[in-house]
Amino acid sequence: MDLLFKSKWLLMVCLLVIAFVIGFKIASDQNTPIPQLPAGTDFSVVWDVWNKLEQNYYGKLDYKQMVYGAAKGVAESLGDPYTVFYDPKESEVFQEGISGTFEGLGMEIAIKDNILTVVSPIEGSPAKNVGLMAGDKILKIDDKETSDMSIDEAVSKMRGKKGTSVTLVIFRSGWKESKDFTVVRDVINIPSVKLAIIDEDIAHLTIYQFNDNLTGQMINAATQIIANGAKKIILDLRNNPGGLLDKAQETAGWFLDKGTLVLIEAYSDGVKKEYKAKGNALFANYPIVVLINEGTASGAEILAASLKENNSKVQLIGETTFGKGLVQEAIEVVGDSVLKVTTAHWLTPQGHEINKTGIKPDIEVKMSEDTDKDPQLDKAVEIIKGL
Repeated sequence: MDLLFKSKWLLMVCLLVIAFVIGFKIASDQNTPIPQLPAGTDFSVVWDVWNKLEQNYYGKLDYKQMVYGAAKGVAESLGDPYTVFYDPKESEVFQEGISGTFEGLGMEIAIKDNILTVVSPIEGSPAKNVGLMAGDKILKIDDKETSDMSIDEAVSKMRGKKGTSVTLVIFRSGWKESKDFTVVRDVINIPSVKLAIIDEDIAHLTIYQFNDNLTGQMINAATQIIANGAKKIILDLRNNPGGLLDKAQETAGWFLDKGTLVLIEAYSDGVKKEYKAKGNALFANYPIVVLINEGTASGAEILAASLKENNSKVQLIGETTFGKGLVQEAIEVVGDSVLKVTTAHWLTPQGHEINKTGIKPDIEVKMSEDTDKDPQLDKAVEIIKGL
């Protein structure tokens, strides 16, 4: 579900609903005119298909599903796996993911190199507990190949009632062949923050996701850091798939002086929008190292890059991040549907591209498959003790 976007609630008319029902006219209930199509674009082909289906199809037509299917087709035709139309039922599932509680496997997925890929398993989730890892390739879901499967179709197949199971065929870098993982669905409560104190003066602060719960949990964590007398921070962004843009920006404000550039949002028309730190900069002068891995994506990549590029003393430790630097907005569509659409891409404060590139660590440390060992954290402790 990935997913990092800015909430933007606008009332609009679905082009295809209007076109199918009243043609190219103004919708009287919304007073929203249909945009003029570019020269050479003949929308009548869609209307012609509709008419011929009515005339020739042997079965009963479900007009509502036909409209939804057409709207999905328009979004999918862009070839962007992150631009998606959700019908009302799918919109409910989408909103559950944003709220932070749902039933399923508990992992963020995305299309990478044209393959359905695990971005990161959520801490304490069924996916994490059976050993799924960031970067795992999902080849099949319950015997159905994923080669032509959209992210949202995959999500719908993996979501389900607590106690039911799903079998995933997984291939991992370094393996000679794929393996089956049977995962039992459960209620997924997405955590935001976890804090541990190491050697009395080092705070190990883990941020799992930038969701609505983050603000209060960051305040609690900051209070504990101060109360415990910690003077150094290991910021752990491993397996953080991102979330809400404003929460990533807000988090940067704990570590950067107010007004410091956090990220640049670049649009196709050349317009660029800057986002700057707004917080209290409580930890701006603390020695900091940041843990990253292949599951660090989207807003987490923004935060890691902004800390590194604004503070030369910050070191990134771990593995190259996922490389998702696209901006999505969730736009309400008539009839309780939602259009999630890519509107721009992100650049780091120094203008570097994130999408498909990711962020490389200053010190590369591979993770052990032995769950009792954490060489990345061990290295971070070693480095920060010398700062």
